[in-house]
Amino acid sequence: MQPRHLMSLADLSPAQINRVLTHSLALKHRSKPWLTPTPPTSHKSTKSLRLPSQSLFLKTIALLFSKRSTRTRIAAETSAELLGGRALFLGGDDIQLGVNESPRDTAQVIGSMCQGIFARVGDHSEIETLAKYSNVPVLNALSSLWHPTQVLADLLTLHEQANLQKSWLLHKEDDTKKSKPSTTKTPPIVLTELRPLTIAYVGDSANVLHDMLVTYPRLGHHLRVASPEQYRAPTEVWDRRDPKEAVQNADVVVTDTWISMGQEAEKEERLRAFQGYQEGNASPDWKFLHCLPRKPDEVDDEVFYGPRSLVFQEAENRKWTIMALFDMLFGKWNLYDEEIKAP
Repeated sequence: MQPRHLMSLADLSPAQINRVLTHSLALKHRSKPWLTPTPPTSHKSTKSLRLPSQSLFLKTIALLFSKRSTRTRIAAETSAELLGGRALFLGGDDIQLGVNESPRDTAQVIGSMCQGIFARVGDHSEIETLAKYSNVPVLNALSSLWHPTQVLADLLTLHEQANLQKSWLLHKEDDTKKSKPSTTKTPPIVLTELRPLTIAYVGDSANVLHDMLVTYPRLGHHLRVASPEQYRAPTEVWDRRDPKEAVQNADVVVTDTWISMGQEAEKEERLRAFQGYQEGNASPDWKFLHCLPRKPDEVDDEVFYGPRSLVFQEAENRKWTIMALFDMLFGKWNLYDEEIKAP
């Protein structure tokens, strides 16, 4: 049986994307009680708790990272452990890849000892070579072209925000009716449906935007993009707008770091080009997302730490969406199936 790989969310249908999100939310709810501190005097017991899927029991996932990482690495290592397995970090200084061993040979060696490869690379061609010669599934943690796990985390955050809004409206309705507390059982975990959103991206043409472009329109959302002329994507995929026009009446505003790893020499040039693109005067109606790490030039503290910002919930959701992908792609090999089972 040949392994399937995930390079971009373009590889998944809208239904498959929603199944990943539903599974992420279920794993989050299943795992959280195990991770909550329990005081010695507490009468709570873990006997009534169910473990999340243990599909990685005795399995090892190789974290092949040629770029440094905070959220992706922490999410991957903790997710593998929750699924009963182990994440093996292989940094650029740890193995022979790129020194005196080819990606083709590396893929075959890792695949003979590990059950999955989570690769954070530079040029996208590197991960394509790994996938071509690997006999285990390869998942893109980040490449020059795509960043699928980031956009999944953003989507999960927006669904959770929609659920909070829905719950608030229901409670308000109950208070108005003065209804008695419900005695029904807790309903199963479901993914709250998102109404069609207007999402504004302010930044350059980078991997996060590319996955947004192949994902949000297929899910029924309208994507606006604003960027300096020299940092725009091709016309075929670009909604050319002034930044103020792009964010007007938007439900969600997203930006990315303007100076990515490897672009430090371009700092002054990029900062000049992005003058006027900082998000600072936000209205209270929309939410703000940023993949992090954030620099003050990109967004001011009022927005970043304010009530519109979902950035830290978004960061945590990297863990649950990566955990779902590990379970479905590496553990069960059912990411591309029509149905998934409960965690």
